Amino acid sequence: MTSPLGPRSTAVIERLGGVHRRAVMGSLDSLAWFFAVLATSSLAFVESRKAFDVGNALLLALLAAGLQIGAGWAAGLYRKAWRAGSVEEVHRVVRAATITTIGMVLCTLLLTDARRQVAAVLLAGPLAAFIQLGVRLVLRWSGEQLRAAGNSRDGKRPALVFGAGTAGSRVIDAMLNEDSDLYPVGLLDDDRRLANLRVRSVSVHGTRADLARVTAATGAEVLVLAMPASPSEEWAAIGRDARECGLEVLNLPPVTQLFDTVTVKDFKPVSTHDLLGRDQVRTGLMDISNYLSDKRVLVTGAGGSIGSELCRQIRQFNPASLVMLDIDDTSLQELQLSLDGHGLLNNRALVIASVRDPQRMLEVFETHRPQVVFHAAALKHLPLLEQNPDEGFKTNTLGTLNVLEAAAATGVERVVNVSTDKAADPTSVLGITKRQGERLAASFADSGRPGTYLSVRFGNVLGSRGSMLPTFRRQIAAGGPVTVTDPDATRYFMTVEEACGLVIDAGAVGSSGEVLVLDMGEPVKIADVANRLANEVDPPVDVVFTGLRPGEKLHEVLLSLGEDADRPHHPLISHVPVAPFSEEECEVLCDQIREVAPGWVPAPASDGARQGAFLTLRQLAG
Repeated sequence: MTSPLGPRSTAVIERLGGVHRRAVMGSLDSLAWFFAVLATSSLAFVESRKAFDVGNALLLALLAAGLQIGAGWAAGLYRKAWRAGSVEEVHRVVRAATITTIGMVLCTLLLTDARRQVAAVLLAGPLAAFIQLGVRLVLRWSGEQLRAAGNSRDGKRPALVFGAGTAGSRVIDAMLNEDSDLYPVGLLDDDRRLANLRVRSVSVHGTRADLARVTAATGAEVLVLAMPASPSEEWAAIGRDARECGLEVLNLPPVTQLFDTVTVKDFKPVSTHDLLGRDQVRTGLMDISNYLSDKRVLVTGAGGSIGSELCRQIRQFNPASLVMLDIDDTSLQELQLSLDGHGLLNNRALVIASVRDPQRMLEVFETHRPQVVFHAAALKHLPLLEQNPDEGFKTNTLGTLNVLEAAAATGVERVVNVSTDKAADPTSVLGITKRQGERLAASFADSGRPGTYLSVRFGNVLGSRGSMLPTFRRQIAAGGPVTVTDPDATRYFMTVEEACGLVIDAGAVGSSGEVLVLDMGEPVKIADVANRLANEVDPPVDVVFTGLRPGEKLHEVLLSLGEDADRPHHPLISHVPVAPFSEEECEVLCDQIREVAPGWVPAPASDGARQGAFLTLRQLAG
């Protein structure tokens, strides 16, 4: 099918600037009215030619053409370059035709007493509007054909769109009407009723099961997921199939469904959240987290990934003060820069201190008198702690004890200790020390001291500093290979926003002595994530397997053997009671750590004593 206006005419109109295009469209609209009035007038007097006044008809036709310009301007049709055939333009065409028709009826009654002429004018309105809309639709269709032909000639990348609904239509519009490096070659949709449907001249070729066939047939290089309302599990599954077909995957983020238009800039690569393979968890408990409002809050480890996000979220509750404590001064400067827009380090709420120093902790707590404490300071790299276990015990175990003692001495109302899923049935120094931190918090809860002491346990945090994703991306940027411990290794993952939201929620709903655990869905295979990222670059980089390191598990668990979980407040949050240390066990724990940890005693213990002490420490993890 060719355009009635001809390809050259359509191309000329498509290339016109906004003002000139509106002038051309105004002229075409006027001509539509001119011919519509003449045509309907001729038909009205077809049975009595003698009564037909050609002069009156021409006068009314010219008058209609002029009225159309005025009515179109009043209706907003020529004030802006509306996209040809858009819903908004259709509304304005109908509005302008209605105004013109009313004006023409009044003029006809003034200029002539022929009832047939009035009837002719009434018929001319719908006819003129039909012609105007027809011209616009032809222009739109022809423009799409020209752009599609131009795209294929310009060496742009062929793209498939998954989703033939409103979002898919908008995606194709964006590809055809913008300066994009993509052009659509086909649609896919799991609704079989849409088979062979055409959307903006692009055909629906099948369902997800046909992806490989359609990719080969069309030569597609990119798949755009236009399913903003679909769950993340579906996105992840389709994305995996697409990568197996060698397709780059782009997402249409959910927020774009709120707007009438989609641009090519809305197409995003797979995000950190998408790697979860599930929707981001929203506990819905933040509304009861107002226990932070007008309270003095302190965050340890504030410069880290978890600590800094905690500070950002806590600020939303307007605390009376927010003390940010860290041993790393550069991290504190970066935190202030992200929160305040400058890194002047002129805020007394930025505190340099080590949780290893009990006197310093007590001094900080006595100075700032926090009412709520989030303890996020820790050493977290499992392999390093296996090589330097004494450092892990000093920071993660004794450091936690120092924070708890300072909190108890100054009457802190709530202490939330940040833990990890490695504390469940621990096999590593990291897991053992974090398990000891959980039990220490439970001990303070069991001691009868005033205040609430609890812990929060969660899995790996996607995108946090030094974690899996940044490491993979650095390896890919360096040309590879990407290193994975074991092809079957799995981990539970959370986003940093999820993790910190749970930590804040815990302070609101957790009971003293408990550990709160978030349901993180199914564990994710690390090799799948590595392969996914490695294949997104051109050329793809290799993925190599290095073997599990000492202390690492093939599969993490969320609960220790024998732990009973209850969910009294939310179906996604488990409350787990933890056995506290007795006073005697706590004393033994501290003595053993001081025996094996250089820097806590005048001279390091002998190798035999250290090995015995480490065995005792592992047994004390519980």
